[in-house]
Amino acid sequence: MRPLAVIGNVNVDLIVGPVVPWPKAGTETVVDHDELRVGGQAGNTGLAWQALGIDFAIAANVGDDQFGRWLREAFGARAAKWAVRPEGTTLSVGMTHPDGERTFLTTRGHLPRLGLADVLSVLDGGALSGGYALLTGSFLTEDLTRDYDAFFDWTDSHGISVALDTGWPIDGWTEANCAATSAWLSRCALALFNEVETVTLAGLPSPEEAAREIRSSMKQGATFVVKRGPRGAIAIGPDGALVEAVAPDVRVVDTIGAGDVFNAAFLAALAQEQPLSACLRAATHVASRAISTMPRNYGGPMQFEESMHERA
Repeated sequence: MRPLAVIGNVNVDLIVGPVVPWPKAGTETVVDHDELRVGGQAGNTGLAWQALGIDFAIAANVGDDQFGRWLREAFGARAAKWAVRPEGTTLSVGMTHPDGERTFLTTRGHLPRLGLADVLSVLDGGALSGGYALLTGSFLTEDLTRDYDAFFDWTDSHGISVALDTGWPIDGWTEANCAATSAWLSRCALALFNEVETVTLAGLPSPEEAAREIRSSMKQGATFVVKRGPRGAIAIGPDGALVEAVAPDVRVVDTIGAGDVFNAAFLAALAQEQPLSACLRAATHVASRAISTMPRNYGGPMQFEESMHERA
C-alpha cells in the first residue's frame, strides 16, 4: 500500500440539532442531540482512516488549551510533533437541520498559524515517497497557504502526489480565490471537489465539462473527482475517461464532514492501487454509512474491503 498523509485543519466540532426554524434572538432552543468530536477537514479524514484501519501521517497544529490537548490525544503518537500555538483552539458549532443541511459558527483560533515548518517537522518525505498527501483547509491555514509553492516543491522533490480539497472560501469564490485555486491545482495530481465548487470554479454548468476543463490545467495524467452527495460521484481519470458511482440510498442523519470521509476512503482505495471505479464505489459507501449513523460509524476494515470489490 502506498503511504498516505493529510495536511491542514484539525479543530473541535460541537454538533447540535436538529434546529428549525432559526432561533429568535433572546430565546433558548432545546435540541435532541449533541456530539463533541474531532473536526476540520484534516481531522475528519484522519478519523475515517483510523476507523478503516489505514496507516497514515497527519500534519496539523492546535491551540494551547484543553481542547488542543484533547485533539492531540485523539491521534496519539501521530500528533506528538504538532505545533502548539498560544491562541485558543478553533471551535466550530455545527447546527444540523431536519433537511440534512447544517449551519456553522466558527472561531478563528489556531488554524491560521499552521506554518510550513510545522508541517515539515511532522512529515517524513522519504517515508511518504511514492504516496499521496491530501492538502486541506486552504482558506483557513493562512501561514501555510502563503507557502504552498514551497510545499509543492517539497512534495515534488520526494515524489509525493498531492491531492487537493480546499474547502469553501469564507468570502466565497471570488476572482482572487478562483485564481489562487487554479494555480494550486496546476501543481496537483488529484482534485477532490464537490459539485458546486467544481462548476463555480470552472464557470460551466455541467459537472463533467467543468471537471474536464479544470483537469486540463493540472499535472499530466491528473484525476479530478466531483462529489455529488446523494447522486454519488464522477471522476475524470488519467486516461480522460469518465467514471461514475451511484451512492447508496440512506436516511441522512448528519452530513457534516461527509466530503472528508469520502476523500479518506477514496485515497485509501487509491493507495491500494484499486481502479478508479472501485475507489469511487468505496468512497460513496463509506461516506453514506457515516452520514446515516449516530454516533458516526464508518464501518471497519472488512466492510471497507468489501465495498471496493462489490459489483457496481
